[in-house]
Amino acid sequence: MLVKVFGAAVQGIKATLITIEVNCSRGIRFLLVGLPDTSVKESHERIVSALEVNGLNFPRQQIVINMSPADIRKEGSAYDLPLAVGILAAAGSIHSDKLNEYLIMGELSLDGDILPLRGALSIAVMAKENGFKGFILPMENAREAAVVEGLDVYGVQNIRDVAAFFNEKSGLSPTVVDIHREFLDHNSIFEYDFSEVKGQENVKRALEVAAAGGHNIIMVGPPGSGKSMMAKRMPSVLPPFTFEEALETTKIHSVAGRNEMNQSLMSRRPFRAPHHTISDIAMVGGGSYPQPGEISLAHNGVLFLDELPEFSRNVLEVMRQPLEDRKITISRARFSVDYPASFMLVAAMNPCPCGYHNHPDKICVCPPGAVQKYLNRISGPLLDRIDIQIEIVPVPFDKISDCKPAEKSSDISKRVVKARGIQMDRFRKVKGVYCNAQMSSKMLHSYASPDDTGLKLLKTAMERLSLSARAYGRILKVSRTIADLDDSETIQPAHLAEAINYRNLDRESWAG
Repeated sequence: MLVKVFGAAVQGIKATLITIEVNCSRGIRFLLVGLPDTSVKESHERIVSALEVNGLNFPRQQIVINMSPADIRKEGSAYDLPLAVGILAAAGSIHSDKLNEYLIMGELSLDGDILPLRGALSIAVMAKENGFKGFILPMENAREAAVVEGLDVYGVQNIRDVAAFFNEKSGLSPTVVDIHREFLDHNSIFEYDFSEVKGQENVKRALEVAAAGGHNIIMVGPPGSGKSMMAKRMPSVLPPFTFEEALETTKIHSVAGRNEMNQSLMSRRPFRAPHHTISDIAMVGGGSYPQPGEISLAHNGVLFLDELPEFSRNVLEVMRQPLEDRKITISRARFSVDYPASFMLVAAMNPCPCGYHNHPDKICVCPPGAVQKYLNRISGPLLDRIDIQIEIVPVPFDKISDCKPAEKSSDISKRVVKARGIQMDRFRKVKGVYCNAQMSSKMLHSYASPDDTGLKLLKTAMERLSLSARAYGRILKVSRTIADLDDSETIQPAHLAEAINYRNLDRESWAG
């Protein structure tokens, strides 16, 4: 008897429909074709054990299984469940009249329990697009897949549940998730808050400007000045997730296996802080079987690189294109996958190897030229993609001991959300541009042109402070964001003056 069961293969963050054809006939062979990898071929032993333990007979016949389309490599153990269901249906042990209405995925343990899989959300979206009535998958992934409206999602714990469902001996209840309520209940809960940061008002202002315009930012200061502390609080002032952003970000984390079990949608923007020993492949993604890297896991959130000069130069250089294109393409001989990588870069570094260059109290002990050499570990093209460069000084004792609470993240976030709303209206007709940081050079003339007074101020600043040519466009972008925070249609000289102060590393005299 020939039956068809439906599964899925995940490539990138998109899923492709896989048709599993199972035919039982006279004989004793077991044949599995359709470009399966080793883990798929090993499913035979898991299926035999799972069926026998649960009183479901493995047919003593010739079994031929084809996984179509045959030009797509089938990887992973999540095909165990659809293969087992197909074998049972072909042998007549379960009814096959409803198999074409459901997409089935899950890994089997030897006792028949169904283990979690990766990419459940991407598969559910594909199932809905292909007109399936329901999706049968492991219980731990049910809430994640249930965010797709119009698709019945059934979480199962054992293969007995699946067999009973198709034989109509017991009913399964679809998993229902109130996405909007759950989304709103959790998207404003943060572990860290800016009210805990004492002093550093100028740095907190720079971080607010960065969040409002989506600008990349680097903080330079001595050890213990609060760089990491403030960076960890950036997600608390960023605009809340939209539903579309949450859906795309959850897909990426699901494919990478980073989602929490029994979680539906991610409700808070990701914050990724890889160690400086990370490899370039781990940063941008890849491997023999391509997986998302840190820049994709930080999509729609923050990528924090502490001690930036300590990162391998290869790691920093491979980030240049994703910072510009906001995506990363990983190519292999047979295929290529695209992962989104629209993240906000927050970097921190000491000003020199000893950490005390320009310190108000401690003396720098680095030899001549060491400061510039240390800064040169960061290439000019990468530094060119960082709009805001702010220097941090240690917090004095009277600020640290002050018991008066600082401004809360929720108050800062309100101003950021308002500024982002202005930018969304401004760029509504421009595809792929949602914030000021994404403006092209051509767009600067339309949206960020200062008046004559502002141009004179900018010219004077560039001459006196020896600012580089690349600083010109960055200053205009940041000044546009500052004007949006002030709800000003035009860029005022005060906005330009503040933006100029955020170009510390461009000053030729900074490194001494």
